[in-house]
Parts: sequence; structure tokens; C-alpha cells
Amino acid sequence: MVKIRMARYGEKKVPMYRIVVADSKNPRNGNAIEQIGTYNPNVKPHDLKINAELAKKWLDNGAQPTTVVAKLFRQAGITK
Repeated sequence: MVKIRMARYGEKKVPMYRIVVADSKNPRNGNAIEQIGTYNPNVKPHDLKINAELAKKWLDNGAQPTTVVAKLFRQAGITK
């Protein structure tokens, strides 16, 4: 199954995330099919950048977002 989820990068205790499309069997920071955005929770307001066209394409193709990514999609105004 293909999932849209977050992959962590950044320094220790300063997390930053890439929003990626990956096979659910791969590890969190493993091979990703495609990167569709970034999320930085360390700044106020939070820095969220998502390529809406790619996100909608993957949602239409059946990729399932995790609960956190679905919440970020709603904040960005992205729906199926």
C-alpha cells in the first residue's frame, strides 16, 4: 500500500519533516517514491509547503495519508 507520510530530517531536537509518498513497508526515512512537500514546526507560524498538484494526483491514485498528514492537508486546503 502506498502512503503519504512524513520523513524526519534535521538536527537532534530540531525536527524538520519532508512529506513523502512511500510504500508502507519501507522504514520512516527509507526510500520514498516522491517528495511532495516540507513541514517545519520549529518556527511561528509553522512553515508548511506542499505541492498541491502532486498531492491531489497521489490522492486520486489511491495513496492514503497518515492522520497527521491529512490534518496538514486540511490546513493547506487540499481535499480529494
